[in-house]
Amino acid sequence: MTKPSTITSLFFSFGLIFISACSSIEVFKENSEIPINKPYKSFVLINQEIGMRGFSSQFIDAQVQIHLQEALEAEGLVYDKIQPDLVIRYTSNEDPRKREINNNLNPYPFWGYRVWDPWMYNPYVDNYNRSTTSSYELVQLIVDFIDPKQDKFLMTLTGVTEVSSQKTKDNKILKTTDKIVERFISEIQSYKNPN
Repeated sequence: MTKPSTITSLFFSFGLIFISACSSIEVFKENSEIPINKPYKSFVLINQEIGMRGFSSQFIDAQVQIHLQEALEAEGLVYDKIQPDLVIRYTSNEDPRKREINNNLNPYPFWGYRVWDPWMYNPYVDNYNRSTTSSYELVQLIVDFIDPKQDKFLMTLTGVTEVSSQKTKDNKILKTTDKIVERFISEIQSYKNPN
């Protein structure tokens, strides 16, 4: 017989796996026209300077701008709108989607339970094949890192995540922004330390 603590720990483990699977953020690198060939010490956010929104929501857009600037400044880069080493521009793609979830329970392993509920798994009644539809939003945050002297892309980093409700959207987008900055800093540091 299994101990209650073992069952509890199993449920806890499955819960953690489920939560981490639902909140995944993927970051993809593309558009590398030139290699990283110098240390980048300053940057400018084009969106902020020309008033270009990257998100449909003005609130989320302002949060992303603030978050990007603070995260890069925390890594030692300085905001310089006159002569920056790096020009940063971001856009987004917010795509509402629907997902169909099929709950097809196989009745055959449960025939022993007919003693308690004879209609629950009756093969003549289709009450165990249910499908539901859930709505979600596929959000992409696309950040271009451009070398202004060469006027070429250093790289484009795209963060992709799913959002299930408006309540969690802000938080997920800011986490995606963090992941993109982390990836950019790791790319820059790999230039400094090639070993």
